[in-house]
Amino acid sequence: MDPKSINFSNWTKHSKLIEWIQEKVALCKPSSVHLCTGSKEEWDSLTSLLVEQGVFHRLKRENSFLCRSDPEDVARVEDRTFICSKNKEDAGPTNNWEDPQKMKQTLHTLFDGCMEGRVMYVIPFSMGPFGSKLSTIAVQISDSPYVVCNMRIMARIGIKALDVLSTNGEFVPCMHSVGVPLKNGEKGPIWPCQKDKKYIVHFPEEKSIYSFGSGYGGNALLGKKCLALRIASVKAKEEGSLAEHMLILGITSPSLEKKYIAAAFPSACGKTNLAMLKPTIPGWKIECVGDDIAWMRIGTDGRLYAINPEAGFFGVAPGTSYDSNPNAMECLTKNCIFTNVALTDDNDVWWEGMSDDIPEHLIDWRGNDWYKGSSEKAAHPNSRFTAPAIQCPVLDEGFEKLEGVPISAIIFGGRRESTVPLAISSLNWNHGVFLGASLSSEMTAAAAGTIGKLRHDPFAMLPFCGYNMGDYFAHWFDMAKKHEEKKLPHIFYVNWFRKDADGKFIWPGFGDNIRVLEWIFERTNNSKNYIQTPIGLLPKKEAFDTSNLTLSDNQLEELLSYDNAAYKNELQELREYFKLFGSHLPHEITKVLDEMESKLSQ
Repeated sequence: MDPKSINFSNWTKHSKLIEWIQEKVALCKPSSVHLCTGSKEEWDSLTSLLVEQGVFHRLKRENSFLCRSDPEDVARVEDRTFICSKNKEDAGPTNNWEDPQKMKQTLHTLFDGCMEGRVMYVIPFSMGPFGSKLSTIAVQISDSPYVVCNMRIMARIGIKALDVLSTNGEFVPCMHSVGVPLKNGEKGPIWPCQKDKKYIVHFPEEKSIYSFGSGYGGNALLGKKCLALRIASVKAKEEGSLAEHMLILGITSPSLEKKYIAAAFPSACGKTNLAMLKPTIPGWKIECVGDDIAWMRIGTDGRLYAINPEAGFFGVAPGTSYDSNPNAMECLTKNCIFTNVALTDDNDVWWEGMSDDIPEHLIDWRGNDWYKGSSEKAAHPNSRFTAPAIQCPVLDEGFEKLEGVPISAIIFGGRRESTVPLAISSLNWNHGVFLGASLSSEMTAAAAGTIGKLRHDPFAMLPFCGYNMGDYFAHWFDMAKKHEEKKLPHIFYVNWFRKDADGKFIWPGFGDNIRVLEWIFERTNNSKNYIQTPIGLLPKKEAFDTSNLTLSDNQLEELLSYDNAAYKNELQELREYFKLFGSHLPHEITKVLDEMESKLSQ
């Protein structure tokens, strides 16, 4: 539709929204504007267009598509992600800061005429169930039909979001462009992007987001990390709530007692696998509320309630299989988008770890022939699937609850080959917050950096906290100051990735993680099946159901043990790390460090 002929008031009566759209139309100069409804007809039209353009390849899976990005546009770009708070100190030492006015000038130049020859898509969406007090309405503008299709899966998009917004509701403006205008009828690249001119920018005081130059994942699906974590974490601090990089699962015991658990793990450390876990011991049931994001608020009863603001799963494909996560595989049978995975000769998808039977021939993620035995990966290590949550066979009944689900336990966990035991229960809330702040993990392909190198990732929020992380720690400590601590969730730390002297994982993981969740479940009922140690409460050996496990007593003892000297070194290293936050580091962190070091020295 010609931008000049659109009467936006036929679509919404929200004058501020209309003014914002008109302003961006004038700046970006698109050839036409499409107001997204979220309908099936719109999906069919856009997916057909993407197939025609060569962006999508239609798969044999029902209503599903394969897409290959430009090799220069395959992951988050943390070094090009900015927090533009008015004061640099408010962004803190872990974020890239830029002066807001200077950045706005840069963005204005970049966005000027950036959509020439392209369609501007206007996508209203709700993060969280429509009408929930925990949800947020946003509107994304984008020139990428790939983004529209993924957003339709990942968020609740369309007219209903405008109905909730009404005529004067608050919305988060999200502005995105691939940054490749098409002048004089140019066709342009199949995957348009800017190789060396990417900007993912957040203005926390204004609660707005701008993204330029990338069409991939969280760089372009602005409801995901940009809104759901960076901007939402700032809102949460202001409102006294939490916006966290956490899965949410429901766990039901053999006696039919049900609880909800939230858990934070760095990317590609098994969040989706845990969220959809298929238990290996009888009588237990796990159901999934969400696999990546939790927005949590104190309810009228003093307990912490959580929603998953997302409507879909944007999961890492490699390693996902019927062995590791059968429920995730069942999500992927139809209505999905696969990005940067391999294509089989029978028009299906494949990735490393998907099956023991490796195909003889594939078309790899770059579009080249690939043969079994090749040293190259057939699928990119950060290749993804986008799948509707409604297709999850173990989707929890609380997924659409407007009030959210009550959280009984919070788990932190990273990828650590040594030092950290299989499971720790915190001594109290402050010790639990310290455990979250001390989280570190070996790096994976989902984040920029050296694979295998250990990096601190407090609360698994290092790339996602929208303000000074020292103040973020303080906000967590404040939860116990402002609310009844006994009503807050128990806090735990787990490590599925401990290795033996031969470099092999000791704990089987996957479905057997239910054995650790069972102990956590019982601890929330104040069971005494633990040993008190200087580093926290550790499970007794007999606390675990080890039936049908091949673990020896020595292996189990190693998993549940800690080394005094190693932990002293760990605490000393943490003390040095926490100096990064200077005067913003809460005194509670230092107090817990001092107490743990004192106990370890006794």
